[in-house]
Amino acid sequence: MGCLVAFAVEKKGGGANPFHRAAAGLPLIAQIAVGPYQSSMTALVETILFVFSLVALGYACGRSGYLKPDIGEGVSAFAVNVAMPLLLFRTMIGADFNGAAPWRFWGVYFASVIVAWTAGHLITTRIFGRDSQAGVVGGVSSAFSNLVLLGIPFILGVLGQPGFEVLSLLISIHLPIMIMASIIMFEVFGGSDEAVQPLRIVRTFLLKMAVNPLIVAIIFGQIWRATGFAMPALPMRLVDALANTAGPVALFAMGLSLCRFGISGNVRPALVLSGVKLLLMPAVALCLAWLVGLSPLTAKVAVAAAALPSGVNSYLIAIQFGTGQALASNQMTIATALAALSTAFWLLLAQFIFG
Repeated sequence: MGCLVAFAVEKKGGGANPFHRAAAGLPLIAQIAVGPYQSSMTALVETILFVFSLVALGYACGRSGYLKPDIGEGVSAFAVNVAMPLLLFRTMIGADFNGAAPWRFWGVYFASVIVAWTAGHLITTRIFGRDSQAGVVGGVSSAFSNLVLLGIPFILGVLGQPGFEVLSLLISIHLPIMIMASIIMFEVFGGSDEAVQPLRIVRTFLLKMAVNPLIVAIIFGQIWRATGFAMPALPMRLVDALANTAGPVALFAMGLSLCRFGISGNVRPALVLSGVKLLLMPAVALCLAWLVGLSPLTAKVAVAAAALPSGVNSYLIAIQFGTGQALASNQMTIATALAALSTAFWLLLAQFIFG
């Protein structure tokens, strides 16, 4: 198990979870008031702080000059192209998904994506008077959760391996759907006078999927599991060694890469879009998860995934459009900084509602 998971699970042999030690320092009246939820809440909050502290540490190393921000690109490339794919591959070959597609889980999450994307687009174009291309950037910024660099280590930390297995089911279709949506938006609002060409959209999509290491890892993991063969000991040790670095390296790399963006210009649109991403989207996910009756673990993963801040995708789309770069950069930086508080709130609320 990765080192993040080790922080979130009980030590074998009867040892206490290290987060539970903080409970002993609370006043007696506080322990009585919190009741049976106190220990789990303390562990949850401390794990969230640990996760975002790694992001902050990476940012501090880059901002102080101790490490060059450009190093973040190399570290991120290792996390996304090597460690994370191997982590997903290991999960695919070892997890038991009971052969069922979690349609309600997917429906809850992507319904919240649609609501947030629509709200972000309309806020950018109708309230702040930006053009349709900037509206696409605003929509993506409001709805494209950072499920890889932040989401994987975050879910591993707060919900453990079972939570990550549920998240991997979302990642397996989240990337294809969101990439396809981004390609279509670029074709429709890209500023070209040419008519939309469906074949070009499909070709571009398939090319992106074929070279995406995360998608390739998921597919190969499912193929290997279907064979029924056990992984040989030596290759499995290599997979474990690299996969176990995925969480901490990804979080540190994310903080380091934030130094390349920062905040500039008019921040009001970015603040509003951050509110859409961190408040509206998880609120929709939580309400829908309760309405459709998702299991407690699946519901908490859906809410946590919806509550995550945006990643670099909105900035890359802004570069493609040639507009909205400052909006995307501001929103990503602000949302990531505020997410330590907002994710703690939503997960505590989900813990209270779903148990």
